[in-house]
Amino acid sequence: MSRSHAGKPILFVTNMVPPARVGAFAALAARTSVHFALYGGRVHHAAAPVDTASLPFDVTVTSQRGAARLAGSGSFSAVLCGTGGRIALPATYIAARRARRPFVLWASLWAQPRSAAGLAGYPLLRHVYTNADAVATYGPHVSAYVRARGAKRVFEAPQAVDNTFWGDARARADRRAPFQVLFAGRLAREKGIAPLLNAWRGLRADPASARLVLAGDGPERDRAAAVPGCEAIGLQSAAALRDLYAGSDVVVVPSIATATFREPWGLVVNEAFGRELPVIATDAVGAAAGGLVLNERCGLIVPAADAEALAGALARLQRDRALRQRLGAAGAAAVAGYTYERWAQGMLDAIEAARC
Repeated sequence: MSRSHAGKPILFVTNMVPPARVGAFAALAARTSVHFALYGGRVHHAAAPVDTASLPFDVTVTSQRGAARLAGSGSFSAVLCGTGGRIALPATYIAARRARRPFVLWASLWAQPRSAAGLAGYPLLRHVYTNADAVATYGPHVSAYVRARGAKRVFEAPQAVDNTFWGDARARADRRAPFQVLFAGRLAREKGIAPLLNAWRGLRADPASARLVLAGDGPERDRAAAVPGCEAIGLQSAAALRDLYAGSDVVVVPSIATATFREPWGLVVNEAFGRELPVIATDAVGAAAGGLVLNERCGLIVPAADAEALAGALARLQRDRALRQRLGAAGAAAVAGYTYERWAQGMLDAIEAARC
């Protein structure tokens, strides 16, 4: 790296800071000088973004073009950008190249979107995969995907949540039935709500003895609330969601692949494992493809959109408490290594490689 760049901060371009990312971004800011440029846009997380005034690191709220102008300003020693936004990635990449600054891609995709916009943008995205100075990924599933498309310096930054918070023994169990299944996330098509509700109907559980609790909001909420034994309770605070985990027996992550979406990870898996809960995930969930959820070891993996298989997994865990306990304990051991510090180290490894 040129001496003229030494001492300048890194520019980190992303759309927003959801609550689960605050600790990770703060861990990175504690290790190196970094400035976050937030350009907003569609919310993909179950929780609303955090108020920028309360964030414990340097932030500029801007537009996608504004983020690109920052990347090309010469005020930063390196530029890091995710794959979100319509023009944020290509504009930031081009600006960094013109300013002769190292560029790091933060990659989350492990399947190319098949929408018209996704297909049209693929040649440029593949160029970035091949020519970025380094790529930091969500996990092994994304690493394999980007390497197959020409990425050379690839580093993994494991997805993490605040394990101490989610595992806090002071949580007050919010239990609504003897057997409680929890879904936490957006109630939208790509999250697999339809096959989940069909599976619940197929389980034919007595509402007095079993309950499916859906914490989150979205277009499928009314549909879910109409199913016997289901409670669609809307968005919850982190503390209230932790209480729901504490009162539940199983967490289900039934995401499906669509033309525009494949679950990059699923941080609810980390949260559930922090409370020693078994997870049922589909094979369209990044946390399963990326190796955190291991079938029969710390959870059960079923084919995406297969309501019958999902109902079978639910029935199996409903009747086998010992299996739930074994899978949950293994999940807690597995997630212990997924920390904010490891995420920050993975990002730093990519940044340092890009600077060389």
